[in-house]
Amino acid sequence: MGFSEARFEETEGGEMKEKPYSNKMSLKYISMAKAEKLKSLILARIRVARLNLWVTRALSMLLLLGITMQLKSLGETVSSRTPTSTFSYRLPPERVYENNGYLMVSSNGGLNQMRSGICDMVTVARFLNVTLIVPELDNTSFWNDYSQFADIFDVEYFIASLRDEVRILKELPPQQKEKVAESLFSMPPISWSNMTYYYNVILPRIQTHEVVHFQKTDARLANNGLPVEVQKLRCRVNYEALRFAPPIQALAEKIVRILRDKGPFLVLHLRYEMDMIAFSGCNEGCNEQEIDELTKMRYAYPWWKEKVIDSVQKRLAGLCPLTPEETALTLQALDIDHNIQVYIAAGDIYGGERRLATLRAAYPNLVKKETLLPSSELDPFRNHSNQMAALDYYVAVQSETFVPTNGGNMAKVVEGHRRYLGFKKTILLDRKAVVDLVDLYKAGSISWDKFSSEMKEAHADRMGNPAKRLVIPGKPKEEDYFYTNPEECLASFDEPQLSNDDHQKDADADAEAEP
Repeated sequence: MGFSEARFEETEGGEMKEKPYSNKMSLKYISMAKAEKLKSLILARIRVARLNLWVTRALSMLLLLGITMQLKSLGETVSSRTPTSTFSYRLPPERVYENNGYLMVSSNGGLNQMRSGICDMVTVARFLNVTLIVPELDNTSFWNDYSQFADIFDVEYFIASLRDEVRILKELPPQQKEKVAESLFSMPPISWSNMTYYYNVILPRIQTHEVVHFQKTDARLANNGLPVEVQKLRCRVNYEALRFAPPIQALAEKIVRILRDKGPFLVLHLRYEMDMIAFSGCNEGCNEQEIDELTKMRYAYPWWKEKVIDSVQKRLAGLCPLTPEETALTLQALDIDHNIQVYIAAGDIYGGERRLATLRAAYPNLVKKETLLPSSELDPFRNHSNQMAALDYYVAVQSETFVPTNGGNMAKVVEGHRRYLGFKKTILLDRKAVVDLVDLYKAGSISWDKFSSEMKEAHADRMGNPAKRLVIPGKPKEEDYFYTNPEECLASFDEPQLSNDDHQKDADADAEAEP
C-alpha cells in the first residue's frame, strides 16, 4: 500500500476518513515545519542584512566623496590660511563664490608701479570670481632687486583682510601645479582696459585654460569709466590691504618717531639719481665729464628708447627733474621754514655733496634714512632697492609736507595716498613755471620779492587740495592717473581747485615713463 493510501481508513459506515498520525509522525512533521520557517526567517534576515550593508556602503561612499570635495577645497586654501588667533583684529567673513579658475600675475616695474598693478589685479580677480595667486614681483628690472611679495608686504594680512572679497592663495593647489608644469597660458592684458575687456576676453580664457598667467600688471585697468565699486576696491587694496612686511614697517615707524621727536618734517622726493638723469637726458648743472658718463649710460640700456635728447629744450618745457639747486630756491621762495627737517626720500644724489651744497645751506637740517639710523639697522635692506623705497614711501606718507621734484610713480602714488588720508599737504611743483622763474631770477631780471611772489602765486592751488581728476577720452597716458587722485574714494568736495590747463601741463610733463 502506498503512502497516500495509508493515510485513510474505512469507517463502519463505509466512509473514508483521514487516519490520525501517530505521535511520532506528528512530531516529525512539526519539526520539519519549524525548520522550514526558521530557514525562511534566516534567509530573510540575511537579505535585510545584505541590503543594510549595501545602503551603508553607498552612504559611506557619498560621505567619502563629500569629505574629498571638502578636502580639495581646503587644500586650495590651507597654504594661505592663517589661524584667526594669530591676528589682533577680527577677520571679515569669507566670501563664498563659484571659482572660475586661477589668475597668476608677474608684476613689473619699480615698487610703486608694482603696487598699483597689484591693486588692479586683486580687483580683476574679484570681479571675475577667480582665485588670485599671490603676485610675483619683478626681479628683472633696472634695479635688480630679488625681493618677493612677502619680503615687502605683509602677505598674511593681505590674504586675510581681503577674504570677504576674493580668495588669494600663496601658490597653486597641487593639481593645478601639475597642469601648469606641462603648459601655462601666459599673456599681457591690454593696457588701460575697462571691465568689459576682462569679462569678454579674459574670463573665457581662464575658463578654458583654468589657469592664466599675466606677464605684466602696470596700467592694465583704465583710470576712468569703471563702476564705483571697482574703483573703491582698488582703493581698499592700496590703502588698507597692502601693509608693509613687519621688518620694514617697524623700521619705517622708527624713522618717523625719530623725526617727530625733533619737530615737524618735510619729505623731499628729490629724484636726482644717476639713472633718472641719464634716462631723462637732463644735464642742467652737470660738467662735461658727467654729461659724457650719463650719455654712455643712456645708450647702454636698449629699452631706454630715446637716445638723442635736447636737454635745454626739455628743461624749458618742464619735462626735467628739478635739480637740487632749483629745488632749494623754490622751497625758499615758498617760505618753507629753513629750520624744518628735510628728509630726502631718494637714492644717492648724482654729483653727491657738490650738488647738495646749495640745498644744505638753505636747509641745514637735511637728513636721510642713512643719517638717522645706525648702519647695522639698514644693512638687511641695503641691497634691496624696493625695500629701501618702501621705507621712504612710508615716511613720505606720514610727513607734514610732501614735495616731489619729478612726476614719477612714487610721486603719483604717494600724492594719492595723502589725499586718501585727508588731503595732507603735498606741494605739486609746476616744473615749467619753476624753471622760468629760476632763470629770470638768476639772470637778475626779477627781484627776490618778485620771484617769491610769482612762485607762491603759481602754486597757490597746487597743495594737494581737492580736485577733479582730469579725463581725456582715448588718451589715458595724458590724463590724471587714478592712483594720483582716487576721487571716488575721497571725501566729497565742492569745486575743483586745479584748472584743466594746470592738469594738462602736469599730464604732459609726466607722460614719459621712468627707467
